[in-house]
Amino acid sequence: MDIEQIKAFLAGQGLGERVMEFSVSSATVELAAKAVGCEPARIAKTLSFLTKEGPLLIVAAGDVKADNKKFKACFAQKARMIPFEEVEELTGFKPGGVCPFCAKEGVRVLLDESLKRFDVIYPAAGNAASAIRLTPQELFRLARADGWVDVCGPKEQPAE
Repeated sequence: MDIEQIKAFLAGQGLGERVMEFSVSSATVELAAKAVGCEPARIAKTLSFLTKEGPLLIVAAGDVKADNKKFKACFAQKARMIPFEEVEELTGFKPGGVCPFCAKEGVRVLLDESLKRFDVIYPAAGNAASAIRLTPQELFRLARADGWVDVCGPKEQPAE
């Protein structure tokens, strides 16, 4: 899946004008926040996991990370990220540009509760130099999410 296909999908949803394309990378939370011009927490990062049931995408706020204990409690299995070299094959997107909507058939999508505190968030729009401005509710609908989960926690703060 490429950004042109994502743009066509979003245009069909009446949201095409919200896609942002950058001349710089937005592959990490920090780079995306700089490109968009927002705080890193508002970047809706897509975490790619390999579960017993198949690929799973969890979209979370940019200022949190997967919490292994919460993940195991929620899914009855250890959190295992999809290996870098398998991300595109399993999700349909290259690493750094994994999009929470239009993923390959059979890829489940869940949204982390950390997104609910924002009115506007910015997930990737199909490549590592794009984003789209959405509400959490719009993202839920576009991603055809299976539900909300609480599997992330705060990132460790560096010692001062």
